[in-house]
Formats: sequence, C-alpha cells, structure tokens
Amino acid sequence: MAELTLFGYRAGNSLVHRLDSRFKLGFLFLLSIGTMQADAWPLAVLTLFYAGLMRTAGLSPASVCRELRYFFIFLALIFISRALTTPGLPWFTSGSLVITRQGVYTGILVCWRILLIIGLGLLFVSSTRTSEIRAALTWLLEPVPFVPAGRVSTMISLIVRFIPVIFSQIRETDAAGKARGISSRKNPVYRLKKFLIPLMQSVFRDADKLIVAMESRCYTEKRTAVQLSAHAMDWIGLFVVSGICLLAIFL
Repeated sequence: MAELTLFGYRAGNSLVHRLDSRFKLGFLFLLSIGTMQADAWPLAVLTLFYAGLMRTAGLSPASVCRELRYFFIFLALIFISRALTTPGLPWFTSGSLVITRQGVYTGILVCWRILLIIGLGLLFVSSTRTSEIRAALTWLLEPVPFVPAGRVSTMISLIVRFIPVIFSQIRETDAAGKARGISSRKNPVYRLKKFLIPLMQSVFRDADKLIVAMESRCYTEKRTAVQLSAHAMDWIGLFVVSGICLLAIFL
C-alpha cells in the first residue's frame, strides 16, 4: 500500500484549517510576493512564521523536508548555476571555473525563497479541501469576462487532487526499481529511463481511469458549490499577513 503523502488534504480542526479558502488563496499570493522580495533577515523571520503555521496545521517541518527530498536536487542545480554565473568577488577558482561570493549568496537566497514558497503551497493544499479550493477559485474567476469559472476551477482542483496520486506512483516506481536492482546500476541514464518511463505510464493510466470514471458519472463543472463565509479571524489574518509582507519587503 502506498504511503500517505503530505501533498493532499489532511483533516484537522486547526486555525489554518478553519480559515476561509478565499482568504487562504489571498494569503498564499501575498506571502509569495513577500517571500520573493525579502532579504536574508526577513526570510529568517518568514521561515519561523511559516514553521509556526505548519506546526499549527499539524505538519512537521522535518516531514515536509522529507517529502521534498527529490526537489532538493532541483534546488542544488539552481544554486550551482547562480554560483557560477553571478559576477562578483571570486570565492573559489579552479581553471576556468569561478565561484563568486555574490553568486553563493544569491544562490542561497533564491533556493531559500523557492523552498519557502513550495512549503506555503504544501500548507495550503494540506489544510484546504479540494471542494473549498474549487469554490474559492470559482468565486475569484466569476467576475472575469470570457473565462468559464466553473470549468477552470474544476480543472485546477483536479490537478491539486491528483498530486498525491503522482507522489504515490513515484514511491511505488522507486520501490519496484530497488526490488529489481535497478538502483545499483552505475549508468544514471539507464536508471532515469527505467524510472521515468514506468512512472509516466502509471500516471497516465490513472488519469485515464479518472476520465472514464468522470464520464461514466456524467460529471460536469456544474456542481453544488461549497458555501463560503468569512469570519472575524479571516479579516484579522488578512491584517497580520499584510503587515508581515510589508515588513518583509521594505526591511
């Protein structure tokens, strides 16, 4: 049986769970902007704030890092590219290879920001039901002309709902490869091919099953939407998040 993944809704009654999904979408947008504009010290404060939100929602920062372990490879590539391409004072030189101090600093900041934004998205997905995400997106897109709000929100909610399935397939494919001794092969291209091809086949097969199931049930975007209502805590959260973002940007 596939293990549970954090990239899916986790039932709870925390403060983060009880917030209106429309406000949570706004918080995600504002905090992402603040994170991308923040420097080192504001990023440290934002990191503590996000860690506190995760603990409130019942998520362990260690488990989040464990879920994102494959993503750290992507972050490492970003860091290396920044360290090698950013001009500045040389920190390490080997032939034509030059790593600058400014490049190392910029690479750390960029990777730090991306990691925090991914953690924010994980917090949003794990504390918000798919139906609530769909209702919030429908409410947000309805005023936009020539945009089928119901269809677009249904598509996005299905993508969010399918993320845990993809991660489960990654685990199953990785376990199957280890059982067959593929992980012991020295050729990285061979290992990657034996991992990606079965993974894509499994993901598309599950997606095809989902499409057939939806068509057989005559599923459309015209569904009964969840009734959303804002409370005092949502407005207080908006005030707090806005203040934190302004401080992160201008400090």
